[in-house]
Amino acid sequence: MRLRFSAFWRFDAYRTVPANHAEDPVCRSFAVTMTSKDRMLAALHREKPDRLPVSVHQWQPYHLDRFLGGISALEAFEKFGMDAQIQYFESMGQFWLVDADFARFSTAEWIDEAKVVCDDPDNRIVHHTIRTPAGELTYKTAGNRMTTWITEYLVKRDEDIEWIDQYMPVPPLDLRPIGELYDQVGDRGIVRGFVWGDQAGCWQHACCLMDVNRLILKCIDQPDWVHRFLAILLEKKLRFVDSMRGAKFDLVETGGGAASSTVISPKLHAEFCLAYDRRLHDALKEHGFLITYHTCGGTRGIEESIVANGCDASETLAPPSVGGNQEPWEFADVIGGRLAMIGGVDQFNVVTDGSDGLIRQTVRKLFDTVGARGGYICSLSDHFFETPPEKLQVFADAARECVY
Repeated sequence: MRLRFSAFWRFDAYRTVPANHAEDPVCRSFAVTMTSKDRMLAALHREKPDRLPVSVHQWQPYHLDRFLGGISALEAFEKFGMDAQIQYFESMGQFWLVDADFARFSTAEWIDEAKVVCDDPDNRIVHHTIRTPAGELTYKTAGNRMTTWITEYLVKRDEDIEWIDQYMPVPPLDLRPIGELYDQVGDRGIVRGFVWGDQAGCWQHACCLMDVNRLILKCIDQPDWVHRFLAILLEKKLRFVDSMRGAKFDLVETGGGAASSTVISPKLHAEFCLAYDRRLHDALKEHGFLITYHTCGGTRGIEESIVANGCDASETLAPPSVGGNQEPWEFADVIGGRLAMIGGVDQFNVVTDGSDGLIRQTVRKLFDTVGARGGYICSLSDHFFETPPEKLQVFADAARECVY
């Protein structure tokens, strides 16, 4: 098991400044200064760092290209004085990545043949035929420069999940590029990992393979079939987790928005998500990983399930103004310091379209109500695309002014 407690021994070391030097400006500055990595890890361990960590959920290539001259995500974090979260997705099989190449994961028993119907970057249309020894499966996607979405789901018949069980490959994780990325990021932030599949959680992955409305009805009419489907995906994810041993991830993301209580009821979440999330998290914990559970903002009624699934942090705390169903401080009150929290800032109505004063007011309120006890990374709630850079700078500056 790899231990990830650098933030604590460094933080404890800062506290050892002799008492008679505590008021010395130089010593005081040394005593509270942390690197971005230390700051983020301290928050993830529910500690109070030197100041409020400030970040964004992910920096999308669209925004980097359109507004920032094509710089890297790490360079963008540095440009605005933010604490970096660099997500590693390579080789994990997400269909929704703009440049996803599923053919590279084909095997003799699972051949994904993609037909490009339209290659316009603003209207990409791709039809997939998967050839297996038992027959063919099909799915379709469309997309633009920002993202990709499903227009036809893979699972159409009950027996299709058995073909997934028998033939869908799970490529092992290549640790070498992760180590290189970890070294590149250094003290500027954390490296985040993912679990194989279109989404990391089993229910959430199933919702990428089958229409969520049909899947919810199956929970009522054929619950055993749904559990069989989820068990198939869990077994594959556990196999992938085995290959993650030794990966230099500071944080691993699981979950996904399809299990939020804006999509399914707390009762369905408890029956069809919790046990599978717990087994996945237990396996990740065996390798020493910190875990953040992604539910977007739909957390009302499933707070105790999120705690019970064994994660270390909950994200992205999207408020009702951007699609969540409770304010971040309401969630924080229920959680009561049992989890770290990441997110909370409405990236559209507050940062993209709001005034500088609204941005500062929002950040300060989140610091006072969510981050007061520590264990909080202030971040935009989810992806942003048309946000002016000067608004991002106001957001970053406001958060850096929040000092513990």
